[in-house]
Amino acid sequence: MKRCTSALLQRTFSVQPVTRYRCRTYTVLAQRIEQIKTRPEPFPLQHEPLVKSRPDPYTIVAPELLHLRGSLLGLLGSAHPGLSEIARYYFLHPSKQLRSLVVLLFSRATNGLGGNWEQKRWGAEREASTGLSEELDRPLTLPDVLNNWHPSMPNDTASFETPFDLRPPGMHRVPDSPPPPATRNQSLPQLTSPPLLLPVQIRLAQIMEMIHIASLLHDDVIDSCTFEAEPPEGFGNKLSILGGDFLLGRASAALSRLGESEVVELVAGVISNLVEGEMMRMKCVRTPGLGQLEGPQSLEEAWSAYLKKTYLKTASLLAKSARAAVVLGGCREGEIWKDVAYAYGRNIGIAYQLVEDTLDYEAGSTNPMPGLATGPAIYASEEHSELLQLMRRNFGDQGDVELAIDYVRRSSGVERTRLLARTYANKARDVLRSLPDSDTKIALDVLTDHVVNRTW
Repeated sequence: MKRCTSALLQRTFSVQPVTRYRCRTYTVLAQRIEQIKTRPEPFPLQHEPLVKSRPDPYTIVAPELLHLRGSLLGLLGSAHPGLSEIARYYFLHPSKQLRSLVVLLFSRATNGLGGNWEQKRWGAEREASTGLSEELDRPLTLPDVLNNWHPSMPNDTASFETPFDLRPPGMHRVPDSPPPPATRNQSLPQLTSPPLLLPVQIRLAQIMEMIHIASLLHDDVIDSCTFEAEPPEGFGNKLSILGGDFLLGRASAALSRLGESEVVELVAGVISNLVEGEMMRMKCVRTPGLGQLEGPQSLEEAWSAYLKKTYLKTASLLAKSARAAVVLGGCREGEIWKDVAYAYGRNIGIAYQLVEDTLDYEAGSTNPMPGLATGPAIYASEEHSELLQLMRRNFGDQGDVELAIDYVRRSSGVERTRLLARTYANKARDVLRSLPDSDTKIALDVLTDHVVNRTW
């Protein structure tokens, strides 16, 4: 009897596997699965594909940005001591170098796409082989400040120790022929691989940094209609004006070496725009024929004047420098890359300034100065109608600034201005869809988030 019972148990367990749930019956297929894996694995996070991090816009061109700042100091380091001190103060001051960054990123994102790219690259290689590319970075000497070196002049033009003698022109070697421009029926344009920045594009970034610093120096000049107040802290009015003019002169000299008339026109337009925008920002402008110019008389006029000023003072430099970078990369008339660059720079520039105009209010500062109303104040005037009267006189009366700050803080003006900045940043992101996929394109996308989410 015991032998029969043992045989029955052995036969039973050899057919049905022992499981955790003895009351449950399994099909043949289920039994096979259970024998292979008796319990589930933990959630397999380690088996998921890793998500590639989005490239940081500053990291992707970090060596070039470092070179820009260092070479600018070298370029101006041996000029007049007063001018050198001003340049060193501003160029070594912590800065996000947004304007240089946009130039370098758009250069990387479009080089190779333009129909004249091969000619541009050939020109850069030839310039490097002849040593001409080193002349722009050559440190200035005092004689050079008085009589700047020019490639078509003999070397002794910088000396004033002896009389200058005319010399017959020498024989010139016939230059090599550049490669022919690309034809329209070729295959779709491709980005250069690996990414390549041309020396003229790096110089353009330097030029735009010079112009930006020059505008900061000129902005430091006392903002008063009568100029009766004490000079501002720092270098004083006269030295600030001279320093800004010196940088504009050096930027103009460097600009002439880029060899593109469209780029010269774009950068010259930036300088004019900066002056126009600064005049709009001033709290009062008096002219013999018009007298004192008043502020906007309605909300519509206020928005129109504010956004126009924002473009002239901030967005113009970003938009035109990005377009100029693409032109230097060989983009021809009728190709879309120039328009993409301009649209991106224009939108991100306006977004940047909108955020800039909210930071003073968010930090609890009283920095807002008399002058044209900014986004937070215009939005606040929709909730506090008394603000419109202050805007009409450009906050020029005693106590207007403090009263305006109080109205803004008791409104949703700051939050709504931030939302408007996000709208412009999204528009900048949208135009990037026309560019070929690349890490630089993603970095430009990331930059739009940096601009609107910044606290600096």
